[in-house]
Amino acid sequence: MEKKAVIIPAAGSGIRLGSDIPKPFLDLKGKTILQRSIECFLEVEGLVQVIVASSKNYLKVCGEICDEVISEDVSFQVIEGGKERQHSISNAISLLSSDVVLVAIHDAVRPFVKRHYIEECFNIAAECGGAVLGIPAKDTIKRVSSKILIEETPHREHLWQAQTPQVFKKELLQKAYQNALQSNFVGTDDSSLVERIGVTIKMVEGDRRNLKITYPIDLKVAELIISESL
Repeated sequence: MEKKAVIIPAAGSGIRLGSDIPKPFLDLKGKTILQRSIECFLEVEGLVQVIVASSKNYLKVCGEICDEVISEDVSFQVIEGGKERQHSISNAISLLSSDVVLVAIHDAVRPFVKRHYIEECFNIAAECGGAVLGIPAKDTIKRVSSKILIEETPHREHLWQAQTPQVFKKELLQKAYQNALQSNFVGTDDSSLVERIGVTIKMVEGDRRNLKITYPIDLKVAELIISESL
C-alpha cells in the first residue's frame, strides 16, 4: 500500500462571501468548513500526512482544528501560506515525508467530497501519474476576447469542470512545481503545472455536491446538503 499525503491550501479570504472570517474557518452547522474538508480524507487507507497552509492570523486556529480531528497515526503540519495558492502548495511540498508516494491537493472549502472518489483518484494516479476529480460541463461555454466578444463555442462534450482532489505521484508533482518556479509560470490549478511537463492525467468523474464554497449562495447550498444528510 503506497503511503499518501494530502495538502490543503486554506489561506483564502472571505471577501466574496461577505465575511471578515476566511472561508475555511466559517462555521457550517457546528463545524468549520476546514474541519469538514479534512475529515473527508481521514479514513482513506494509507494516509500518513496532512499539511494545511493557512494565513498567518489563523495558524493557531488551524492547529487547534487539526489537533482535534487528526489521529495519532497521521502526522500533520500547519504552515503559513504564500502570496498565491501555488506558493502555499510549493511550501507544503517541501515538507512531504520521504516515504510518501502519492499526494492529493484539496481545496479547504470543498467539504463534501466522497471517500470513494478520493480513493479512485489515488488509484488512478498510482497507475498513470495523475488524476483530477471533475464533472462534465452542463452549460455552453464561450471563449471570448479581451473586449468580451465571442470568439468560439467549444464542443461541450469535451469540456469538464475541474474540482479537487487532484492527485499525483510525488516525484512528478515536485518536478512540475520546480519547473513552474524556474519558468515563472503560475497556473490556475495543480494539474496545469503537471500537464506542462508532459504527464498524462486522467479525469475522474465526481458529482456536483462537491461544490467549492465561494459565494453566499454556496453556503446556503452547503447547509442544505448537511440538513438532508442528518
